[in-house]
Amino acid sequence: MASMSDSTSADAAPDLIDRLRLIEEQPLAERAVAYAAVHDELARRLESAPGDSSASRP
Repeated sequence: MASMSDSTSADAAPDLIDRLRLIEEQPLAERAVAYAAVHDELARRLESAPGDSSASRP
């Protein structure tokens, strides 16, 4: 059963893929900075997402 957050994540996937493709076209030093920014953004999204107690592990 898909939740609202699942559909939002699926909708964001094409944007993320496009963003990663653009990053891959950049020089190495710029790629490193861009990937770090993507990592930070995704980490913030995960931390702010509503928790699912059945998915959490001790």
